[in-house]
Amino acid sequence: LQPNKMQVEFINNLNKLIEEGEERALLVSATGTGKTYASAFALRENNPKKVLFLVHREQIAKQAIESYRKVFGNTKTMGLLSGSSKDFNTDYLFATMQMMSKEEIFTKFEEDEFDIIGASSYQKIIQYFNPKLLLGMTASPERTDGYDVYKVFNHNIAYEIRLEQALEENLLCPFHYFVITDIIFEDKDESIELKDFSKLTSDERVNYIIKQIEFYGHSGTSINGLVFCSSKSEARVLSEKFNEKGYFTIALTGEDSQKKREEAINRLTSKKVDEKIDYIFTVDIFNEGVDIPEINQVIMLRPTESPIVFVQQLGRGLRKAVDKEYVVILDFIGNYQNNFMIPIALSGDRSYNKDNIRRFVLEGDRIIPGSSTIHFDEIAKKKIFESIDSADFTDIKLIKENYINLKNKLGHIPSLLDFDKYGEMDVLRIFDNKSLGSYYKFLIKYEKEYAIRLSNTEEKVIEFISKKIANGKRIHELEFLKLTLQEDNKLFSKFEKILNENYKIKMNELEKRSVINILTNNFASGSSKNTYKECVFITKMNDDYFVSNDYKKMLENINFKNILRELIEFGISRYKQYYSEKYQDTQLVIYQKYTYEDVCRLLNWKNNEVPLNIGGYKYDKDTKTFPVFINYDKSEEINDTIKYEDHFESSNKLIAISKSGRTIESEDVQNFINAKEKGIKVELFVRKNKDDKISKEFYYLGRMNATGNVKEFVMPNTNKSAVEIEWILETPVREDLYEYIINC
Repeated sequence: LQPNKMQVEFINNLNKLIEEGEERALLVSATGTGKTYASAFALRENNPKKVLFLVHREQIAKQAIESYRKVFGNTKTMGLLSGSSKDFNTDYLFATMQMMSKEEIFTKFEEDEFDIIGASSYQKIIQYFNPKLLLGMTASPERTDGYDVYKVFNHNIAYEIRLEQALEENLLCPFHYFVITDIIFEDKDESIELKDFSKLTSDERVNYIIKQIEFYGHSGTSINGLVFCSSKSEARVLSEKFNEKGYFTIALTGEDSQKKREEAINRLTSKKVDEKIDYIFTVDIFNEGVDIPEINQVIMLRPTESPIVFVQQLGRGLRKAVDKEYVVILDFIGNYQNNFMIPIALSGDRSYNKDNIRRFVLEGDRIIPGSSTIHFDEIAKKKIFESIDSADFTDIKLIKENYINLKNKLGHIPSLLDFDKYGEMDVLRIFDNKSLGSYYKFLIKYEKEYAIRLSNTEEKVIEFISKKIANGKRIHELEFLKLTLQEDNKLFSKFEKILNENYKIKMNELEKRSVINILTNNFASGSSKNTYKECVFITKMNDDYFVSNDYKKMLENINFKNILRELIEFGISRYKQYYSEKYQDTQLVIYQKYTYEDVCRLLNWKNNEVPLNIGGYKYDKDTKTFPVFINYDKSEEINDTIKYEDHFESSNKLIAISKSGRTIESEDVQNFINAKEKGIKVELFVRKNKDDKISKEFYYLGRMNATGNVKEFVMPNTNKSAVEIEWILETPVREDLYEYIINC
């Protein structure tokens, strides 16, 4: 038996850690990717004399022994230490944590008896023994209980492979995942709620579930199914009702003995007709660690509590087996607020960007690797979109959870760039939180180890840069501020040279004015102008700009300067990653997302305009720019009003409606119609889900030109006129984005 590519890379990395003198290491590997075999191959190469392998349950220990025997043959003696077996004197000992944690058991061994111990935590046991290597293996190091698995293994990650990569590398069985709306009862126009036990276990729901599982089927000749329920009582009652319908099932909970669990698993995978069962109904005891490769159908009858648990339960069916081409996953969803966790868990995208999540629901098949497929029924899509809309991804609980996961992984307070490097929550979610506004503010509130404290003015400056500039949507302000960390006089001439040499950017007068206005608080409008009144970074002297006195004093504080430097480097990194490929002669990147304020800034407007003043569009005479903002909502009713809504007719043709009270002769309509002749640039910005109060960004779709086809009409239910204008986009909308915009 030989290791696969993943296992070889793990072995090489582990050997490197051992050579460097490390005594602890962690393997993070998706369920079903062969962690146990990986450890066996690594041990075969290192050939330790005595090994202790610690696991949660006896069943897992027995499966591990089988795997190790396939790798080692008869070259090592292997034993089991558990409730039913008391082997002590073997080369490789596989023990349950419950048995080994008893003092009268682990003290039978010398502290240095084992060369290598394989474990995931078990502090009491680990503290007693002193092995040459402590090796941890887990599919989900992020824990819902906040426990720091990484710390136990000194943050030495020997290898990490998550679900998406495992699917790409064909390590797992392909899955066909169907999200199905849970039953809608005739007496109530909504699907069941979790608390309504009588409906959860009703005959009507049982019949509905059976109808769905028979329709979607399974791979192979017989069902080997696992059903995750919301409660122990639900599992028991549903099992009984399935049995009444002619199925053979068993309910298993944490209250059942190890023996009963093993018997149930044996019966589920049995080839003997008289003892075979079709389904095991359970709550959470099969979330992790149990190896049943034959499972070909997983039924989820409970809400997704967390992406971690979801992936654990999904993973039960992802192991490869003979006569199993794929596994069918059926997820029945009701009216749950956390339905948004389903696409997060499946995509592996932990940025908590709402549009990314919405698009995954529509494009999952394109995104998920390999031959796996994802399907959401139409009602389920609607429920998930509603869940996404109402979710607050700036919620402090969510931010803290992601922060703790990353801190545990690294073993220290993460830098801003660490969040991007390790694929954790987008730091902008922290900046967007109204009570925070900056990473610094988060740390002083929630991180006990963080001792730095800034003045109120310094804190406000950091907040301003975090919220307005650090997103990286324009490089100018970032490079200017970076320059102020070293220079304090004649800044603009030096700044222009940096932009030209490093970015091939030659600024025009409008860009210069824009940057100056941003850095002197003259761009701000409304309440923002007063909120950030201290954020004046430069002052004019003669024909150039110098660092302002107040900002100069702030820079004398090394802590402030370091926080500022980190913010600037984060912003520059974001710019290079997402915003450096400009569209035509703009400072915008096609298909990236921008707020109203971003657009005003990047079009070099003298002042910011509040959204209310912009409405659907606004012309700026100084810059001759005319941004059009469209909230694209597909009408659910088919009637005459549809004709009088903004809508795409194809990927490069748009029908847009003027503001009310306009005629063809109105100035704004004439500017649209004759934009090319007048040198006016009309830029298109489109967003979905205007009811989402948190995500207020628009996709930039490039420049467009009016065709001359216009029609004046009276708006339905009013006596006001408006004008319908036909536009041609200079760049047709990319197919996947076009489908997303028009179809949900």
